[in-house]
Amino acid sequence: MPMNNPFDDAAFSMTELTAAINILPNNYGLVGQLGIFRPKPVRTRQIAVEENNGVLNLLPTQAVGSPGTVGKHGKRKLRSFSVPHIPHDDVVLPEEVQGIRAFGQENQLEALSDVINEHLQAMRNKHAITLEHLRIGALKGIILDADGSELLNLFDEFEITPKSVNFALGNAATNVKNKCLEVKRHIEKNLLGEVMASVSVLVSPEFFDALTSHDKVKEAYERWREGQALRDDMRDGFPFGGLIFKEYIGEASDADGTIRRFIAANEGHAFPMGTQETFRTYFAPADFNETVNTLGRPIYAKQESRKFERGTDIHTQSNPLPMCHRPAVLVKLTNT
Repeated sequence: MPMNNPFDDAAFSMTELTAAINILPNNYGLVGQLGIFRPKPVRTRQIAVEENNGVLNLLPTQAVGSPGTVGKHGKRKLRSFSVPHIPHDDVVLPEEVQGIRAFGQENQLEALSDVINEHLQAMRNKHAITLEHLRIGALKGIILDADGSELLNLFDEFEITPKSVNFALGNAATNVKNKCLEVKRHIEKNLLGEVMASVSVLVSPEFFDALTSHDKVKEAYERWREGQALRDDMRDGFPFGGLIFKEYIGEASDADGTIRRFIAANEGHAFPMGTQETFRTYFAPADFNETVNTLGRPIYAKQESRKFERGTDIHTQSNPLPMCHRPAVLVKLTNT
């Protein structure tokens, strides 16, 4: 009698594996934990973003019975973007399922599921750090591929000149509070009808150390709760000048083993928190026959037996596009 392949069980179909990999714990990075990039499933591999620069006017008073003023409509522009396709493959070898292949064992599927989940978790972790890298790119306005090449420049696409503020923290005379207000005022001005709750700044360790050791910053916190901010570790949220500074040490290696820092030394990136429509992560469907015209999911997984049944290939893919619809609210901080 030929041996049955346990992977033929419905428990390992594309639908079940996709559901499983989306349920597994996600090792979010700091940007993912902020929760500002709300997911938006789409049915196609292309998304269209409509820009509508609304015109706000002060309405003059009129005599009772007079006709109302006529609203002015802003200019509309339609921009199309391709959603990146990120596939990743792995293999389950026969040695890994040795001893659980014989049918008739009650725990066979459970044991096999444990083997599959180990692979799926490792693959999900790689997709998670990749998505974190794409999202930090969207917060910087320039989304980069794993090798550092440019995938999408939001400033060029939306025809916006990037805003950069040099904090000059090496100069003891620098008014750091005024620098912070310059950043915040620029963001407030460019919200264009959007709302925000606060302004966060993700900064490199070098920038954070220079900021918190600046004389004017230290002076401001000397009497606040008896200098608590100067004694404690405030890297996860240091408020100053209307901004909340967070140290960001995210990095990952590319396929060649090169370590790539997500935020360069002596730099920071400011963005609004609590917005409604400014940030999104679009998820497109996988390129499978069964997912055509369906709403995209964060990650897909599928398995297929190898030739001569010498193992089982596992294929995962994600099709995400993090997007900032108002790149003018993104401000780069430097320390030179």
